[in-house]
Amino acid sequence: MDRNTIKWGMRAVAAAALVAPVAAFAQEEAVPAAEMVGGGTAYILNTLLFLIGGFLVMWMAAGFAMLEAGLVRSKNVSMQCLKNIALYSIAGIMFWIIGYGIAYPGDFNGYFSFGSIPYAMQGVGEADVDTGYSVASDWFFQMVFCATTASIVSGTLAERIKLWPFLIFTVILTGVIYPTVVSWEWGGGFLDQMGFSDFAGSTLVHSTGGWAALVGAIILGARTGRYGPDGRVNVFPGTNIPLATLGTFILWLGWFGFNGASQLAMGTVGDVSDVSKIFVNTNMAACAGVVVAIILTQIMYKKVDVTMALNGALAGLVSITAEPLTPSVPMALLIGGIGGAIVVFAVPMLDKLKIDDVVGAIPVHLMAGIWGTLAVCLTNGDVPFIAQLTGVIATGVFVSIAAGIVWFILKLVMGLRPTAEEELLGLDKVEVGVEAYPEFVNG
Repeated sequence: MDRNTIKWGMRAVAAAALVAPVAAFAQEEAVPAAEMVGGGTAYILNTLLFLIGGFLVMWMAAGFAMLEAGLVRSKNVSMQCLKNIALYSIAGIMFWIIGYGIAYPGDFNGYFSFGSIPYAMQGVGEADVDTGYSVASDWFFQMVFCATTASIVSGTLAERIKLWPFLIFTVILTGVIYPTVVSWEWGGGFLDQMGFSDFAGSTLVHSTGGWAALVGAIILGARTGRYGPDGRVNVFPGTNIPLATLGTFILWLGWFGFNGASQLAMGTVGDVSDVSKIFVNTNMAACAGVVVAIILTQIMYKKVDVTMALNGALAGLVSITAEPLTPSVPMALLIGGIGGAIVVFAVPMLDKLKIDDVVGAIPVHLMAGIWGTLAVCLTNGDVPFIAQLTGVIATGVFVSIAAGIVWFILKLVMGLRPTAEEELLGLDKVEVGVEAYPEFVNG
C-alpha cells in the first residue's frame, strides 16, 4: 500500500463523498458541505496540487544547476549545466521505464519487488474519480523527486568526474537505488510497517542522494591540489556568487512544492489549511538556517561566509522536510536552525577527513537529512524513534553498498576521473567543447 493509498484510506468518509452528489454529502453531519468539495471538484483540486507541486520541484533542477554553476570554477561551469539537464532527463525516462514500478509495486515482500513496468498512464479523456487524483499527475510529482536525488550527487563530485560515468551512475541511481528506498516507506514496505515517517523525503530523497555522493567522493578522491601534504586546505573560490544565490532562492521556492504538495490532498478545508501550515514551517526553517549560519561564521571566522549562509538555508529546508506539518513555528525554527549549524561544523570536518565536497551537499542533504528524520519524534509523538533510526541506518547501509558497487565497477571498466592535465585545463574544454565564459582566462 503506497503513501497515496494510505492518505486516502484515512479519509474513508471523504472517499465516499467523492462519488456522491453535493447535496448528498451536505446532509452528512460528520462532514459538513462547507468543509468538503464533491467528486470531480476534489479530483481536480488534488490533481492540481500534484501538478503545481511537481512543476515547482522541477524548477528546483534549475536551482541546483545555478547553485553548482556559481560554486565551481569558471572552467567547469558548462559541465555542471550539462550534467544537470542530462540527469533530469535521465531520471524522467528511468522513472517511467522501471523506477515507479519498483517504488510503488503494490503488494510485495516489503523489501524489493516490481510493479507495473513501464508505468501505464491514463487514456485520453479517462479519469478514475475514486483514486482522488490523476495517475499521471501522481507519476509526475514522484518523478521530479527522483531527479532531485541525482542533483545532490552532481554537486559533490563536481570538477573531477568524467561525464559518461556520472550519467551511467545516474541511470542506476534513478532507476533502481532511489526507487527501492522509496518502496520501503512510501510504497508500503518494511519501514512503513514499523511506523517510520518521512513526510517529504529528508531520508528517502536527500539522504539517499547524500550517501551516494559521499561514497562517490571517497572513491573518486579530491580535486587535484585541494589538500596539501601538511594538512593545508587550498580554497578554490566559486566563480559566481550571485548565480549561486539565485540558485538557492530557486531551490527555496521549489521547496514549497516539495513539502506542500506532499500533503497529497487539497479536497477539504483541513487539507488546504495543512498545506498552508507546511508552507510557513518550511519557510521559517530555512530562515533559521540562514541566521544561524551567519551568526556562527561571524563568531568562528570573524567574517560572514556567504556560501555558508546559502547552504544554511538549504540545510534548514532539508531538516524540516521529514515533518513540516506537526511542528509549531518555534519548533520549525529550532529544527531549521540546527540544520544550519550542522553545515557550519560539518564542512570543515569533511576537509579534515580530506573528503572533497565542492558545494557542501553532504552536510546539507545527508547530515541535515539524518537530523530532520530523527527530529520527527520531537513533534509527532505517534512516530517511534527506533523506526526513525532504523530508516536512517537501513538507507545508509543499502545506498552506500549499492552505490559503492556501481562506482567501483565504473572505475574499473571506464575510469571515473579525467587526467590531471585535463582537470587542470577544465572539463568544459575537455568534454563539453563549449566554455561558459570564453572571454575570461580560466583559473
